[in-house]
Amino acid sequence: MTQMSQEEIVSNTKTVLQGLEALRVEHLTLISNLTEGSKKDPDKSEIVMKNIENIELGLGEAQVIVVLASHLQNIEAEKQKLRTQVRRLCQENAWLRDELANTQQKLQSSEQTVAQLEEEKKHLEFMASVKKYDDNQENEEQQEKSRSDPVVELFPEDESEERHTMSPTPPNQFANHANAGYEIPARLRTLHNLVIQYASQGRYEVAVPLCKQALEDLERTSGHDHPDVATMLNILALVYRDQNKYKEAANLLNDALAIREKTLGENHPAVAATLNNLAVLYGKRGKYKDAEPLCKRALEIRENVLGKNHPDVAKQLNNLALLCQNQTKYEEVEMYYQRALEIYEMKLGPDDPNVAKTKNNLASCYLKQGKYKEAEILYKQVLTRAHEREFGAINGENKPIWQVAEEREENKSKNRENTPYGEYGGWHKAAKVDSPTVTTTLKNLGALYRRQGKYEAADTLEDCALRSKKEALDLVKQSKVAKILGVSDENRRQRMKDSDSYDEEGKRSQK
Repeated sequence: MTQMSQEEIVSNTKTVLQGLEALRVEHLTLISNLTEGSKKDPDKSEIVMKNIENIELGLGEAQVIVVLASHLQNIEAEKQKLRTQVRRLCQENAWLRDELANTQQKLQSSEQTVAQLEEEKKHLEFMASVKKYDDNQENEEQQEKSRSDPVVELFPEDESEERHTMSPTPPNQFANHANAGYEIPARLRTLHNLVIQYASQGRYEVAVPLCKQALEDLERTSGHDHPDVATMLNILALVYRDQNKYKEAANLLNDALAIREKTLGENHPAVAATLNNLAVLYGKRGKYKDAEPLCKRALEIRENVLGKNHPDVAKQLNNLALLCQNQTKYEEVEMYYQRALEIYEMKLGPDDPNVAKTKNNLASCYLKQGKYKEAEILYKQVLTRAHEREFGAINGENKPIWQVAEEREENKSKNRENTPYGEYGGWHKAAKVDSPTVTTTLKNLGALYRRQGKYEAADTLEDCALRSKKEALDLVKQSKVAKILGVSDENRRQRMKDSDSYDEEGKRSQK
C-alpha cells in the first residue's frame, strides 16, 4: 500500500465525510418509517439507531481530522515566515560583518602608512621642536589686524561657537539620557551604537540607513508609539540636522515629541530634551519666534522636575537668552543670563567654567546695548578669578593682567619703552589659565580698551592672549626637546624612540 500525502488524506476524509452524512440521512429516514408506520419493528429500530450512533461517531472523527489538517497548515505557514525572518537577520549580520572587515582593512592600511612615514617624521619633528619663533613679528601683525577694526574683535568668529551658540543635546549623551527607565533591545543595541559612531565620523551614507533599519525593526516589534522609537527618531533627526536637512529633522523631532508626550507624559525630562533640540533646530534656521515658546516650555519642565536651581535649568536659560538676544529682547536676555549665573555659582561654585562662559555671554549682551562699563566689569571679574586660581591672592606684587594693562596705559607717557608683558607675570606660561574662555575674555576686553582709546592697555591684553594661545602649542614640544637634549649619546636613540611614542600619543589627544 502506497503512502498517502497530507493533501490526499484530507481529500479522502472530506469524501468519507460526505458519504457518512448521506448515510446518516438515509438511516434517519429509515428509523422514522419504522417508528411511525403501521408495522412497528422494535428490533430493526434498535439496529438502525446503533448504526446512526456509529455514523455520527465517524462524522465526528472525520471533522477532527479536517480541523487538525487545517491547524497543521497554519503551523507550516508560520514556520515558513520564521525561516524568512531568520534569513533576513543572517543577511543583516553578514552585511555588518562585511562593513567591519572593510573598516579593519582601512585601519590596517592607515597604520602601515604611519609606520612608513614615522622615520621621516622623527627628524622633522625634532627640528620643529627646537626652532625659535619670531614672536615680535607675529605680535605686530596681530596688533595691526586689531587696529584696523577693533569692533570685530568683540565678536571673534573663532570663539563664537563657544560663547554664542545654543547647546543641543549631543547624540550619544542625549540617547543615554533619553533612554532612562527602559533598555534598547539587545538585537538593536549594535545598530544604535553604529549610528552614533558613523554620524560622529561624518559617514552619513552609512548612519542614515542603519538608523532607518533600527526604526523599522522597532516599529514592527513594539509599535510606533514606543519610547525607544522616539529615541531613534531623535538620533536620526540630529544626523539630518548635521547634514543641514532641517525640514526632515523637524518632522522627526515633532513625531518624537508626540510619542514621548503620549507614552512618558508631558512633563518628562525626555520631553524637555526633545523640545530643546527642536528649539535649537528652529534657531539654526533663524525661526527665533517659533523656537522661543519651545525653549520656554522645556525650561518649565526642567524647573518642575529638577528644581529651579538645577544646572540643567541654567543651560536652558542660556539657550533661551540667546533666542531673545537674536530678537533684540535685551531686558529678557539680561534676566535669563543673570539667573543662569546665580545657579552656576550656587551649585557648581565660582570656579566652574560655565560661570566664566555665562559672564562672557552677559557681557556680549551689554556690548550690543552699548553698556561698555557693565561689560568691562564682567570681563575683569573673569580675569581676576582666573588669576587668583593660578597665582594666589591679589596684592601689590601680584596683580591680574587687566590691572597691569591699565597701569601701563597710565604710564605710557612717562616711559615710552614699556617692558614687554612677559616680565610682569606669567599667564602665557601657565597651561591651566590658557583656556578658550579666558583667551576670549582677553581679546574682548582688549578690543573694548581699544574702542575707548586705551591702545597700550589693549596691546598688553592682546599680546597676552596671543602668547597664551601659542604657549599651549609649545609646551609639549619644549618638554620633548628638554628630554632629548638631556640624554647621553649612547642612550639617545632609545630615548628618541620613547619621545616619538609620546609625541604620537600627544597628537592623538590633541586631535
